Amino acid sequence: MLPLDGITVIALEHAVAAPFATRQLADLGARVIKIERPGKGDFARGYDTRARGMSSHFVWSNRSKESLTLDLKSEDGMKVLSKLIDTADILVQNLAPGAANRMGLGFETLHAKHPKLIICNISGYGPNGPETDRKAYDLLVQAEAGFLSITGTDTKPSKAGISVADIAAGMYAYTNILAALLQRGKTGKGAEINISMLEALAEWIGYPMYYATDGAEPPARAGAAHATIFPYGPFMAGDGKEVMLGLQNDREWTTFCRDILEAPALETDPRFDSNHARAANKLDLTAIIMATFSKWSAEEVITKLSAAGIANARMNDMAGLWAHPQLKARGRWREVDTPVGPMPALLPPGGVGAEPRMDAIPALGQHSRAILEELGMDSASIDALSGKGVI
Repeated sequence: MLPLDGITVIALEHAVAAPFATRQLADLGARVIKIERPGKGDFARGYDTRARGMSSHFVWSNRSKESLTLDLKSEDGMKVLSKLIDTADILVQNLAPGAANRMGLGFETLHAKHPKLIICNISGYGPNGPETDRKAYDLLVQAEAGFLSITGTDTKPSKAGISVADIAAGMYAYTNILAALLQRGKTGKGAEINISMLEALAEWIGYPMYYATDGAEPPARAGAAHATIFPYGPFMAGDGKEVMLGLQNDREWTTFCRDILEAPALETDPRFDSNHARAANKLDLTAIIMATFSKWSAEEVITKLSAAGIANARMNDMAGLWAHPQLKARGRWREVDTPVGPMPALLPPGGVGAEPRMDAIPALGQHSRAILEELGMDSASIDALSGKGVI
C-alpha cells in the first residue's frame, strides 16, 4: 500500500509547476486525473520532441496520470468537471490568473459544497497584491526574484539550466498538499493553498538575500564556482578536463595543502589562512592549484582528492548522468510505458513503504471514455460529447 492510495486529485494543469507537484502525488499512489484541452492538451506536450518523439518536459512530469480531454469553456464540460470534483480529495490548478474564480472554482464557492476538498492554486505572484494578474513564466520569475543577478559570470547573468522557479513552486505545492491532508485527518476540513512562484524562489535564494542585508553588496556572479567560498568550483587538470572540488573548512584546507598541493607552508600563508582570505586572493591560489593539477589527468586528480577526503566531482554532461554508475548500482532506474513504447525513468528520491508508483505516461485523452463511464454516462452520451468537441 502506498501512502496516498485512495486519494483522488483533479489537475487543471499545464507546463511544469502543477504537473510536477501532481506527479509526485501520483508517485505516492494518488489517482491523478489530468484535465486537458481537446485536440491540443497541455501545451507542454509540444515543447519539443526530444524524448523519442515526445516532449522532454511532459515525459518527466506526467507519468502515472489519467488524461481526460474536456472543454471547460462549454457548459457540458463544466458539468463533467463538477461531477469529478464531487469524487475528489484535491483540486490543483495553475490556470491563467483569475481563471479559476471566473469558472466558479474559487475556494469559497467550492468549500461550501465540498468542505473536505483541498484546493491548491499555483500562480506567479499570488492571489492578491499589485502583481496578482501578471503573467509569469519561469525565466521571468527568475529575473523578478533576483536569481539572474547572482547567476552567471562577472560579465553576464545566466538563467538556471532547469525551470527552477516552476520546480520550487511545484515542490511547495506538493509538500503543502501533504500537510493539508494531515490537517484534514485531524479537523475533517479541507483547506486552500496558494503557492506563488515568486515566493517559492525567493525562499530558495534566502542565503544571497541575507548576504546582502541592509543594502550590502550581493554575492558576485562566479560562473561555476562558489561566490563566497574558495576553493570551491572547477579547476583544469593536465588533460584539459575540469574537476570540481570544494573545501568547506580550515581542517580540509590543511589536508589540501599537505596532501594535494604538497606545500604545507601555504596553510598559514596570510593570503590563504581563512576562507575570507582565500576568496580575496583567489587568483593567486588558482594559479597554485592549476600548476599542481597540470601534472595529472582529471581522473588522477579525483583519485588523489578522494584519497585525501577532499570533496570532488566530475563535470558530467547529460550522457554522464544517464550512465552514472551510482544510479545504476543503487538500482534507481525503472521503465515506464508511453504512447511510443517503454522509456527509462528514475525512481523518485526517498520513498515510504512500497516502491513508488511508476505507471504509464498518458496519450492525450486516453482515459476520457473510461472516466466518463465511471461517472455514469452511457456510450451514446459520451459519443455526443465527443461529437460536440467537449471531449
